[in-house]
Amino acid sequence: MRDERPYGSTAPPAAFYLYSPDRKAERAHALLKGCRGHLHADAYAGFARLYEADPHTGAPAPLMEVACWAHARRKIYEVHVETKSPAAAQALEMIARLFAIEADIKGKPPADRAAARRAKALPILAELRAFLDERMAKVSGKSNLAGAFRYAASRWTALTRYIDDGRLEMSNNAAERAIRPLALGRKNYLFAGSDEGGRRAAILYTLIETARLNGVDPEAWLADTIGRIADHPITKIDELLPWKWSQAASQAIAA
Repeated sequence: MRDERPYGSTAPPAAFYLYSPDRKAERAHALLKGCRGHLHADAYAGFARLYEADPHTGAPAPLMEVACWAHARRKIYEVHVETKSPAAAQALEMIARLFAIEADIKGKPPADRAAARRAKALPILAELRAFLDERMAKVSGKSNLAGAFRYAASRWTALTRYIDDGRLEMSNNAAERAIRPLALGRKNYLFAGSDEGGRRAAILYTLIETARLNGVDPEAWLADTIGRIADHPITKIDELLPWKWSQAASQAIAA
């Protein structure tokens, strides 16, 4: 999933889906082979080795983990719903203040976002970490509350990595939204039918979701593209991408 609009980039958003028959770590490694930089993700264990330096060559880790505050919050929220814990409520209030800062800086340049986070979010994070540590020392380590707090505390470095880089996000919500259609689809049609059906479904999800991200009607775009693609020069295939098609359609309407 690529969406750089939160930090003012004009790069068009896009989603890419890849089918795999299982959740083995090797699938994630094959997908991200050769990638360098930051990886926004949940706590899926299959990513773990991608965050580690090579023990044989000493080469640095290919990717730096950027953990998701929405996932950390959700675990605390579930405890609060179940137990009405005042400690969980207090932690949720602090996390809400962090998300409020993000809402205020959405769309601003990376340098401005990083500066605002250092000035406003860092004090809240320090308060929250001290609170988590204090509470974990007072409650049973086997309790759900301790487990939820421990989830955040054990990922603290990855959860706070967004502070100093304005290109990074506080949560993985963009990708979570992009996989929602898959969850709904599983409920509606249950199965892809075969591995090949899964691969074809991934292609269709990629086309449709990327069109939607760019404000393009997927049905109109696909119908027009399928009608033209046989005679379209292969060297100019990028002209049919959703964000360029949208611009062309707007210009045609204006003309």
